[in-house]
Amino acid sequence: MSRIAGLAVLAVLMAVVAAFPASAQVPAPPKTPTAVGSGGSAASVDPLATQAAIDVLRSGGNAVDAAVAAAGVLGVVEPYSSGIGGGGFMVIYDARRRRVDTIDSREMAPRAMPADAFIDKSTGRPFPFTEQRVSGLSVGVPGTVAGWQRALKRYGSLKLRRLLRPAIRVADRGFVVDETFERQTRDNQAIFEDFTSTRATYLKDGSAPSAGDRHRNPDMADTLRAIARGGPRAFYRGAIARAIAETVRHPPVVPNAGRNVRPGLMTESDVAAYAAKRRRPTRVGYRGYEVFGMGPPSSGGSTVGEALNILEGFDLGGDRSEAMHRYLEASRYAYADRNKFLADPRFFKVPLRGLLSDGFAAERRSLIGPSAGPGGAPAGDPYPFSRGPRSPTRPGEEQGRSTTHLTVADRLGNVVAYTFTIEQTGGSGIVVPGYGFLLNNELTDFDYTSLTAPNRAEGGKRPRSSIAPTIVLRDGKPFLALGSPGGASIACPRSRPAAASRRTTGPVPFGPPLTNSVASASP
Repeated sequence: MSRIAGLAVLAVLMAVVAAFPASAQVPAPPKTPTAVGSGGSAASVDPLATQAAIDVLRSGGNAVDAAVAAAGVLGVVEPYSSGIGGGGFMVIYDARRRRVDTIDSREMAPRAMPADAFIDKSTGRPFPFTEQRVSGLSVGVPGTVAGWQRALKRYGSLKLRRLLRPAIRVADRGFVVDETFERQTRDNQAIFEDFTSTRATYLKDGSAPSAGDRHRNPDMADTLRAIARGGPRAFYRGAIARAIAETVRHPPVVPNAGRNVRPGLMTESDVAAYAAKRRRPTRVGYRGYEVFGMGPPSSGGSTVGEALNILEGFDLGGDRSEAMHRYLEASRYAYADRNKFLADPRFFKVPLRGLLSDGFAAERRSLIGPSAGPGGAPAGDPYPFSRGPRSPTRPGEEQGRSTTHLTVADRLGNVVAYTFTIEQTGGSGIVVPGYGFLLNNELTDFDYTSLTAPNRAEGGKRPRSSIAPTIVLRDGKPFLALGSPGGASIACPRSRPAAASRRTTGPVPFGPPLTNSVASASP
C-alpha cells in the first residue's frame, strides 16, 4: 500500500478514535508535538510523564514498564483526569508473541449497589447529575493499581517499586502548575471547597493555585511509597482500602457545606475483591490494516470497528464533504448500536461478533443516503450476524469523561496504548483523607434511567465505557497506536487523538496535537 494510502487510513482512524522541582526547582522539559528517532518512543499530555517513560526505556525497561511509570506521574500532575483512584484500559502489542492483548482495569460497582441507586424515590426520576457525581454513590472500586500489576506480571521487566519512583519524586518535591491545572481547579473550586480533604490537597488558602505556583502532594507521595513497598495488596487491603471504603460511605463534607452529598455503599471487602482482567481484543480489517481495540465493558473497540466496517464499503477518496457525510453517518449508526448492546459481558451477552461482522456493516451502510438522517439513529439487529465464523483474532485469554492517554513503543517493537481516567474532570471531587488521591465518579456511566437496560447498575458490575485505545498493524507489524480523551464522544467525530505514534524500527515522525509531549528514546 502506498504511503498516501497509509496516511489516508491514519486520517480516518484518528477521526474515528478520537520537571521534578526539588529544593532548587527544576523546570519541566518543554512540550514537543513531534519527535523523530529510534530505539523507542513515548507520547503523553505532560512532559514530566513522557520523560519518565523515556528514562525507563533508556535504562532497559520495555514499553509496559515505561507506560506504568508515565501513568504514575500523570496521576500526580494530571490528577483531575487520572490516578490511582480510577481505572482504564490498556492495549498491548507483544512483539515476541506477535499478538495483541488487552487489560481491563475498569472500576467496579460495590456488591450492594441496586439498579435504582441514582433514582429519587420521591419523584421516580434520577437525581440531578451533579448530585449523582458528587457523592459516594458514584465511586467505583478503583482498578488502576491492579491493572498496572497485571500488565507488569505478564509483560514487564521492572518492578512496580522502581517504576513509581518518578511519581513519588514529583509528588514529594512538587511541580509547576500550568494554566490547565489552574483552570480545572478553578472550575471545580465550588466542589473542592466542600470537602475537608480536597480543600486541603488542591486549594491554596481556599483558592485555586495560579499558573507558575509550585504544587506538592506529600500525602500522595506517601501513598505511592506504600504501594511501592507492598504492591497492589497495600492498596486493596489494609489501611488504604479501609480509608477508601470509609470515604465512600462517609464523605468528608465540610460542616454547613449546603451540598447534598449522598453516602455510597462500598465496603472494605468490595475493595479487596477487585481484580483486573485480561480480555480478548476486538479486531477488524480496514483496507489492508488490522485494527485492534478494547472489547466490553468498553464500547470503544466495537464502535470504532463498526464505523470502520461501514466506511470500508465507500470510496472516500473523492469529494471531501461527501466523505465527511458518510463518516458522520457511519458514526451515528455505530453509536446507536453501542448504546443498546454494550455492557459488562459478565452480566450481558454482548453480540460482539454480529456488531463487528461485514454483513451487519453492509446492512447499516445501506441506510446511509445522500443527506443526513434526522436526530439519533435507531439501533440495528446484530443477532442474525452473530452465528457465523468469528473474525480471526490474536488470542488474549480472559481470566475470569475526563481522561488521559499515553502511547509507548520500545526498541523490541512492543507497543502500549493506554487510556485511563477518573471520569469527570476532578472525578467525584472527593480526596481520600490522608492519602492525597481523588476518587472517581465512574458509576454515573451506568444507564440510570432504566432498570432493565443492559448497562443498568448492578452490584459487582463494571459500567460501560467509551475508552478506545487502538493499535493498528500493517503486514503483521505495528503501524499506528493512538487513543483519545472525550467521555462518551471518544469514538465520535468531535474527539481528537491524545497521542499517536508509529513504529519505531526507524526514524518515523509523530503527529499528535500540540498539547502533547512526545519524545524518542534516542534523538
